[in-house]
Amino acid sequence: MELTKIILNQKLLKSFFVIIFGSLALTLSAKLKIPFYPVPMTMQTFVVIFLGIAFGYKIGLTTVGVYLLEGIVGIPVFSNSPEKGVGLIYFTGPTMGYLIGFMSAVFLAGFLDLNKNIFYIFLKIIFSVSTIYIFGVFWLGTLIGWDKPIIQLGVSPFLLAELLKICILTLLAKKILKLRMFI
Repeated sequence: MELTKIILNQKLLKSFFVIIFGSLALTLSAKLKIPFYPVPMTMQTFVVIFLGIAFGYKIGLTTVGVYLLEGIVGIPVFSNSPEKGVGLIYFTGPTMGYLIGFMSAVFLAGFLDLNKNIFYIFLKIIFSVSTIYIFGVFWLGTLIGWDKPIIQLGVSPFLLAELLKICILTLLAKKILKLRMFI
């Protein structure tokens, strides 16, 4: 019984550190950006999918949730904060749909079955990343108007970079999955 408690406490402590460091990685990846209008290009999608593959959907969702909560309460973790505002005001701006899409993407990436071939892994990661853009485009259209060129503003500029990130994650997926052994 005592051994079970010790193992559970170690697992909780490791999970806590992964969540904190994952949130920090998301913050750093948000700050490394190429400015586009209305949504900047960052490395966040890479980190979100990485977290899902590496630590599964539970820790991935918790990490992204902590990151979003940090931003909503006013900690300048988002891409253009504090320059363009902080907190709920910034969160409900043009990037909100993408930020919410992080939750679906990390969840789906957390269910990646790596016993399949590389083509399956590639498609699964594409599907995971696509949900970020689906949520992002719906929110962007709602915010700036459906009469604007939403796909050209919120998707097209990012496709080549996303494809590169997806290819890297696909090639590294089986190695990344080994990080689950940490927890």
